[in-house]
Amino acid sequence: MNTDSIRQGQIKVWDLFVRFFHWTLVVAFAVAYVTEDEAMALHVWAGYLVGGLVLARIVWGFVGPKHARFTDFICGPFRAWRYLIDLITGRAERHIGHSPAGGAMVLMLMAGCLVTVWTGMTLYAAEEGKGPLAWDAPAVIAPALADNDEREGREHGDKEGEGLHEPLAHLTFLLVLLHVGGVVLASIVHKENLSRAMVTGWKRVP
Repeated sequence: MNTDSIRQGQIKVWDLFVRFFHWTLVVAFAVAYVTEDEAMALHVWAGYLVGGLVLARIVWGFVGPKHARFTDFICGPFRAWRYLIDLITGRAERHIGHSPAGGAMVLMLMAGCLVTVWTGMTLYAAEEGKGPLAWDAPAVIAPALADNDEREGREHGDKEGEGLHEPLAHLTFLLVLLHVGGVVLASIVHKENLSRAMVTGWKRVP
């Protein structure tokens, strides 16, 4: 923290990578969520971007600055629930970095994104024979060589994959909505614009 930030009563909390990750993930997930068959290429590449961003954020959680590291915000479920209850009742303690509930939500969102991307790549490989998981080319791109039983089994597997990918995407979107609601509530309780802080990187000192 430099002398200017002390005089202004602010501290730099979110580094450039965390801010870039956050807002780029917002856009990439939104694009992937609203596109599919009508814009499959866009849907697929947005999904790749989501997965790549989350993997990069995981690495940054170990090597990044203090408030970006998992050790700064990972806590037990009891502490997260206690903070959430205190937040709802307006008595929650303010945290410079992620709050206990906010940290738990970060982990759930990253997990949701990764699993959704993985099932999407699995489905894309099975249906189109494309993507990083389409390594078994003869089994995927040459279904005409398979007998009826194999073809029916593959179609059944495709339907199961599709049935898993879409609900996971909806579940992750639900987590996004809960995250937005939590940010709004925390901003009101702590009298601080948390969304703006994620844009500028600055928050007021304790």
